[in-house]
Amino acid sequence: MNQQLLEKLKEALSSVLPVTLIVVVLQFFFRMPTNTFIAFLIGAFLLIVGMCLFTLGADTAMMPMGERVGSHLVKSGSYKVLIPIVLAIGAIITIAEPDLQVLANQFSSINKWVVILTVAAGVGVSLVLAFVRVIKNVELTKVLLAMYVLMFAMAGTVAVSNPNIVPVAFDSGGVTTGPITVPFIMALGLGFATVRGGKHAQDDSFGLVALCSVGPILAMLTLGIVTGVSEVTSDIGTAPEYMNFADILGGFGRGMISCIKEVALALLPIIALFLLFQVIFMHLPKKNLARIGIGLVYTFVGLVLFLTGVNVGFMPAGLYLGNAIAASSVSWILVPIGMILGFFVVMAEPAVRVLNKQVEELTVGAISQRAMLLSLSIGVAISIGISMLRVLTGISIWYFLIPGYALAIELSFFSPKIFTVIAFDSGGVASGPMTATFMLPLALGACAALGGNLSTDAYGLVAMVALTPLITIQIMGVAYKAKLRRANKATSISDNNDVTIIEFDLDLEDI
Repeated sequence: MNQQLLEKLKEALSSVLPVTLIVVVLQFFFRMPTNTFIAFLIGAFLLIVGMCLFTLGADTAMMPMGERVGSHLVKSGSYKVLIPIVLAIGAIITIAEPDLQVLANQFSSINKWVVILTVAAGVGVSLVLAFVRVIKNVELTKVLLAMYVLMFAMAGTVAVSNPNIVPVAFDSGGVTTGPITVPFIMALGLGFATVRGGKHAQDDSFGLVALCSVGPILAMLTLGIVTGVSEVTSDIGTAPEYMNFADILGGFGRGMISCIKEVALALLPIIALFLLFQVIFMHLPKKNLARIGIGLVYTFVGLVLFLTGVNVGFMPAGLYLGNAIAASSVSWILVPIGMILGFFVVMAEPAVRVLNKQVEELTVGAISQRAMLLSLSIGVAISIGISMLRVLTGISIWYFLIPGYALAIELSFFSPKIFTVIAFDSGGVASGPMTATFMLPLALGACAALGGNLSTDAYGLVAMVALTPLITIQIMGVAYKAKLRRANKATSISDNNDVTIIEFDLDLEDI
């Protein structure tokens, strides 16, 4: 365990230090208040320790729990059992996602629990659809295409009378797939596909997160149509003032208490569900339960520290930096700075490490963690750059979402299936708490300084972060496919020259 902990600590350091160093450099040019900067440094330390413990806990508790529950669900063989349980799982694990709480507080004219329950229902229905897709052996691309057509049709209808809610609705698809939801849902899919077996079991273990990212968007657009809600505020837009070091410690103390409540609320339903399955179906030995229990402690402590760090330390820093850069004479530099930060911020998303590790294991190293991380980083850098350009110019998000999703669907017909399902999962994974509480405040601070419309110009950043990895990872898949074809052709030519004929049976669609 000590060796494993050390490895996780190295990963956390390599993820958080680049972002920290960039902000330290920016402090020399766009100075934030000293106490805010100190709070940022404390937050960076909490991020490192928190990510280290969380990823260790995800490996030893969240993933095994989800995989075992998923495998026993499919063994039931009954839709009457499967559908209500999966619907409940999707809704329960979504309700207390920390990022969803932030989103729900943005509406001044509707109770936040209406928003939370609406989004939770969207995730629950999507998770049911994802499981039925696997059972019926329907291609993920076909299901996503149908959902995207419906999504844009609804968004177009809402935008005519209520344009403010559209960017926030698209953001909801990213904030719901956070550090609690992603490891458990991915493990559910892995357990489900493993027991089901078949030729496409590997592909079917992915795709659940992708569908669970679309459901909340449809649910929020439905809410906009039914209620006509349009007043989107931003309580995230005002940074706390730290007068002295005691204020800083007080802020972290209050933030930690709040995070303890949020994380406990998020984990308890999952633990209760697992214990219910343990008593009725699984009957795991005490040794396994003890290991999972220790992993849950790591998960709880790690996520509390991580969320405290980003909420209390990183969010105010993002707001101040965005405001200072946009108010300067070189406001255009917001775009390259945003791209650089976006490239490294995705490395610090807890769920990204979980996804990358699972991808490398399931593809037996064919898609390495390094390749996945690079593709995600490039995608997020592009999306943040576009988002900052929108803040500066006020360009509508429609000019990017429609062609972006159209390109992602088009690439799905040329990229190997495994790359496609991973790509659509990665969009939700990349848009986690670091994006919601550091990059979004950066955009909000800049938009406020420029006097822009927060609803239409700053919101939508999370949606863009969720979009671009769909494109970059599938482009990687197309390149990988072309490389295999060239290698296959070169081998065939070489063998013919040696008067040796070797037949290859390589199905590129099943890579």
